[in-house]
Amino acid sequence: MSTIRYSKQREAIKDYLKSVTCHPTADTVYLNIQKTFPNISLGTVYRNLNFLVEHGEAIQIDCGDGFVHFDGNPIPHNHFFCRACKSLLDIKMDSIEHIDIIANANFPGKIEGHTVIFHGLCEKCCQKEHC
Repeated sequence: MSTIRYSKQREAIKDYLKSVTCHPTADTVYLNIQKTFPNISLGTVYRNLNFLVEHGEAIQIDCGDGFVHFDGNPIPHNHFFCRACKSLLDIKMDSIEHIDIIANANFPGKIEGHTVIFHGLCEKCCQKEHC
């Protein structure tokens, strides 16, 4: 088995993802990492983001807005997507891991996990629309 080579760029990308809660797109990560590594390419950012996802150090989230978002918190948690401002936010709530058991009870295969994205209006947009 080959060893994984250390990369300052990958480490900077991972550190950036862990430092933000905004769930950035690859383009946003690129613009921020470019401040430290001016010669980095967008392709390098994509490769390193994919590497981090494949190795369980980040997750990617597709919330239907046409972009893939990245999260430096790989621990299972739920998200909320605002239909108005397009914000993607973490939701703090009790675990719903038991839904895997419920789903598997009526499914002939094997459920290994789930992704939950709640949709609606965030607090700021709700205030604007007087929810």
